Amino acid sequence: MKAISPWAATACSTFANTSVPFIYERLIGKHTFRVHATPDAVWISVSWSSCATMLFRAAFCADCSLDVLSSAQTPAGLSLQVRTLVGEMKVEIKFMEGGYPVLHYQTILTPGFDVTIPFWPRDIVIPAKNGTTAYPEGTVQVKQKGTRSGLLYLTFDQPCEGGVLYLQNLTALADYNEITHTSAAEVVGGEWPELGLALPVSFDHPLPAGQPVTINDAFVAFDEKAANNEAAITRQFLDLLAAAYLHLPKPDTHYRQWPDILEKSLADLQKHGCWTQVKGRVYLNAYLCDYKTPPEIMVQLAVLLPLVEYREWSKQDLPVIEQVKEGLPEFYNPDIKTVMRWLPAAKDILDGEEEQKQPMVMDAWYLHHPLLNLSRLALIGDEQARKLFLDSIQFAINVAHHFNYKWPVFYKMDTLEVVKEETKPGKGGEKDVAGLYAQVMLQAWEITKEQQYLDEACKAADTLEGLGFDLFYQANNTAFAAKALLRLWKITHNRKYLDLSFLCLANVFRNVRLWDCNYGYGKHFPSFFSQFPLNDAPYTAVYEEHEVFCSLHEYLALGDEEPVLPSIRLLAAEFIRYLIDRACFYCPPMLPREMLHEDTKTGEVDPDLWVALEDLHDGWEKCGEVGQEVYGAGNAFCIVPRHYFKLPGEDFMLYVDYPIADFCYKDKQADFRVKGDERMYCTLVMIRNNGRPLPAFRFTLNGEPVTLISNVTDDGHAVYRIAGNQQVTINW
Repeated sequence: MKAISPWAATACSTFANTSVPFIYERLIGKHTFRVHATPDAVWISVSWSSCATMLFRAAFCADCSLDVLSSAQTPAGLSLQVRTLVGEMKVEIKFMEGGYPVLHYQTILTPGFDVTIPFWPRDIVIPAKNGTTAYPEGTVQVKQKGTRSGLLYLTFDQPCEGGVLYLQNLTALADYNEITHTSAAEVVGGEWPELGLALPVSFDHPLPAGQPVTINDAFVAFDEKAANNEAAITRQFLDLLAAAYLHLPKPDTHYRQWPDILEKSLADLQKHGCWTQVKGRVYLNAYLCDYKTPPEIMVQLAVLLPLVEYREWSKQDLPVIEQVKEGLPEFYNPDIKTVMRWLPAAKDILDGEEEQKQPMVMDAWYLHHPLLNLSRLALIGDEQARKLFLDSIQFAINVAHHFNYKWPVFYKMDTLEVVKEETKPGKGGEKDVAGLYAQVMLQAWEITKEQQYLDEACKAADTLEGLGFDLFYQANNTAFAAKALLRLWKITHNRKYLDLSFLCLANVFRNVRLWDCNYGYGKHFPSFFSQFPLNDAPYTAVYEEHEVFCSLHEYLALGDEEPVLPSIRLLAAEFIRYLIDRACFYCPPMLPREMLHEDTKTGEVDPDLWVALEDLHDGWEKCGEVGQEVYGAGNAFCIVPRHYFKLPGEDFMLYVDYPIADFCYKDKQADFRVKGDERMYCTLVMIRNNGRPLPAFRFTLNGEPVTLISNVTDDGHAVYRIAGNQQVTINW
């Protein structure tokens, strides 16, 4: 028998009798939902097979004196007013039909006296059947890590079948966290068969009498189908996540003046603290005023590529591009025949205080990321980048063969001796590097047309099978891997690669924050749908976020006319939309100074500089402790070319915060296709230039003329709301 708590034992005992009275019943597909009022709780039971049942505790009473004061059916479900020892609770229960049934229950507590919360039971119990001790077997595939989404995804094992995704709307708990001085980190979890939300405990900061506070706001999506292999689990997770996301309350987005932010960022990027000089050449620092660390090639290229993209869009001369390019050949080591992480001419600066801060030590992904960016430059005609890339590619292949496509964390470049094998004991090395390597090999194949590189891409990609939700090491690399695997699918038509591309994106979306941290310092910046850079990172980081942003753009472009899951199209477009709303808040001028960390680990923080902080934390923690991230400066230069569309001869531009395709402008008419999902909405803005008034616009959506009402900003821009996944024509 599994060890369970007294609260779970009480629930199992109560529901051992299959004839437990219920006050409401709803059948959706194969799922039967019932609402029960027992002496200690309001329960929602869900059954969908002879052995699969779950219990969701929507209200709890410690002394078994729960009293339902009123019960009223609503169009979507049931509304209850409940009296308990602690106070009164309002419980709203809704049932949403669609591709997958979704249960929503929200509980608002109004305490009858000042009350502390030293303990609160989790709100999910999976009971044994008919009074036995034989609990249904299952696997918790995903649960909340740190301040990521309040997620649980679990699958039932045979003979039971089905999958369940639970998403706690942690945004709604902000008042509870603010009053009790608690964090929403890892409040959703547990062990089978007791799972779900446990309110964070509070001893010193009570909930005040008479003040309503939300203590639960759960969205649960169900699928009765079995998911008993990696590909099926991946698809079910993504589909159920999208199903729950559709109903999740989401914060509004706002139009941000990204061209203005870009100009400020460009001006500040050229200030002295962003640069260092070595033997007469200038190089970008990784962090503002960090002169203790040698220049890194990854940093140079991470900023250079967005600048090149912006130069192509703007047609402006950007001298900073040539400054960066001049130093790139100095990273090449002719003895090893590859570009190095650290600038060889400055290797003596390395102090060895960290494992990787030694001249010949390579972090596995650091080798491939610069090669990827060099290949991107080569493909647009940069001969210097082409030579550096092709001169280095064989070394990368040799390393891959040596480690059999399973890279450690750190190794020595001259001997390939392993310095650090695993991220944590038993967790393996940097697993998603195989996907990043595959992308590099595909770029080499595209440049040279040599079969060996395509073969290498396939061999590396094959090693990603079986990694499941442990594939993710670093967000941008996992997103690059998704793109590489989709390309392999398009080249080989091997379904395995399409499924693996979905797996990579499932790993990306499990490492986001689908809630807004509106307590503590979190009130000062939006954080909904932010991306965490590493599996265990305690903060979000702009560099990884904007590279995921770019990769999702490219994934959706590659995925046109391909069998990409609708759930991926929905989630990718939404991530992009929210990043555009949030990303400027990494810049210190957007934040109150009191929330900036006083002690910076690397370099300095200038609160007036439009160079992004690396780290935004939980609401109770100050931000910027790691430093001001120069290599994250490409953010604005990635956003503007992808979302602002020039209209030659006109005094205005067009902006859309969803990705679009097939943009065409001719004779006072703009045509384009909005991506994403038709059930979600994005923002379209007609941006006036030179202070001149905008003309009258006529809209046609999917071939039908429509009237769209605009909101006009203080700057005179016209803002419209349109659905995703449709063809748009604008005339004026």
